[in-house]
Amino acid sequence: MNAREKIMAAAVGGVAALVLVVAGVRSVLLAPLREIDKTTAVVREKIAKIQADRRAYFVAEDKLKTVAMRTFADSVDPASAKSGEILTQQILATGLEESDFTRLPIQPRKLRGAYELGWNVQGDGPLTNVVNLLFLLNESPWLHRTENLTVANGDAPGSVRVRFRYLTLVLDPAPDVVRTNLAPARTLESPERHLLNSIVSRDILRPYIKRPPAPVLPGQPPRPASKPGVPPGPETFRVVSLSEWRGQPEVHVRDLSAGKTVRYRPGDELAGGTIAMVDYRSLPMPGNSLLMSSSRLILKVGADYYAVERGRTLAEKRRLDASEIPPGLAPAAAKPLSSSKP
Repeated sequence: MNAREKIMAAAVGGVAALVLVVAGVRSVLLAPLREIDKTTAVVREKIAKIQADRRAYFVAEDKLKTVAMRTFADSVDPASAKSGEILTQQILATGLEESDFTRLPIQPRKLRGAYELGWNVQGDGPLTNVVNLLFLLNESPWLHRTENLTVANGDAPGSVRVRFRYLTLVLDPAPDVVRTNLAPARTLESPERHLLNSIVSRDILRPYIKRPPAPVLPGQPPRPASKPGVPPGPETFRVVSLSEWRGQPEVHVRDLSAGKTVRYRPGDELAGGTIAMVDYRSLPMPGNSLLMSSSRLILKVGADYYAVERGRTLAEKRRLDASEIPPGLAPAAAKPLSSSKP
């Protein structure tokens, strides 16, 4: 190898060594910088997530305050009193009689972040007024829900019997808000209410009216309206109200044949037995478990107890099993059920 070749080899080796030195220095210097870049990206991502959660928190807080302004109160007892007052005002605003409606409080139920409470409401009135009441309940700005709504025929043409559950919430914990008197956006004079007039004009809930008897031909004696000497049966007596007056349960039974209503109280004799109590527990309606019955009459006939749901006749009373007897009453002696009506 001559001198020229030695110089060329030395130059190539020097360049290679320089490249290796530069690569080593770069890896030593840039590795921490890359680690810093990764850490910075992770921190930026966490900060962005915290900021998004913070914005979502304030949005949720504003929504919660908006909902809280529609609640009746911040605690259970004031909310129950205020909701009952508003409900009574709506009943009176529709022209219905307050005495024709019963309102039984529902035991508060603990939910996640709130308490649920409300009223079991039932009553009778003209179809027009009941439609007005349901419209006002639907348009009420207060936080509430109406469920288990049933509307059935009343005892007179044009009259209906309505039953529903009126529920509301108390937030727990409740945000600090200033409540105002809320006014509905629509009233009974609004066009939306007039859209429901067809329900009243068609009278779709009018009870069935039997066809009048054929006229008596000349020379024929008139047919008697009923068999002489036969007293009215239990099917002519209907339990129309199970209300309370000054803490005392009352039972109103209407004689459909005579058109009269008689008031009874626990301890009075009725239908061959004694009125044991009025059961205000909310239970499934016999024969239709999808509906709820909020009250029933409990009769004691001999050693047995019988129940008559509100709105049914005494002929529809049913014998209670030992497991169905309300607490506080002595269970009847066990014996097989009879398929025939007592």
